[in-house]
Amino acid sequence: MTYADLSARLNISREAARALARRRRLPRSRSEDGKALVSVDLAELRYTPRPRIGRKAAPIAAPMAEIEAFKVEAFKVEVFKIEAFKIEAFKAEIARLEALAAGARLVFERERERADRLAVELLQAAAETAAANAWAARLEDEVADLRTGRQAGGATAGQAARRLGHLAAAIVGADRAARR
Repeated sequence: MTYADLSARLNISREAARALARRRRLPRSRSEDGKALVSVDLAELRYTPRPRIGRKAAPIAAPMAEIEAFKVEAFKVEVFKIEAFKIEAFKAEIARLEALAAGARLVFERERERADRLAVELLQAAAETAAANAWAARLEDEVADLRTGRQAGGATAGQAARRLGHLAAAIVGADRAARR
């Protein structure tokens, strides 16, 4: 028989008949039209449905409503306490992050000032290097002139020696300036 037939015979709902078949582990199968069939011997099945209990408003209902209202109110208070705790935790986290950001800002400012100083030093070094390269080129030209024996303006041998001494002094001075 189908669940609908079983429910009609036992005077219960179709879902109750299905639950009963599962509970009692009654053999079930499918019919050709796809409906579930239950094999049951109604003589062996001693089933008396329990009477439905209707909800009646008893004198206890009013105090129970008050208890429920109190529970709801207590829950709201607990939720408020939890939310207040979360808010305080978030405020503490914000303060911690602000302090961390302030520390990072100080490091950033210090490194920016250091980078600015290094940039100025780099520009100075580049200018000094350019000046030293120009100085070295001039000295190389003078050395080349002295080696070839050419004299600017027809200088004499004494003037050439004096000029060579000045050139050596200039080279030593440039070397000392480069070591600083």
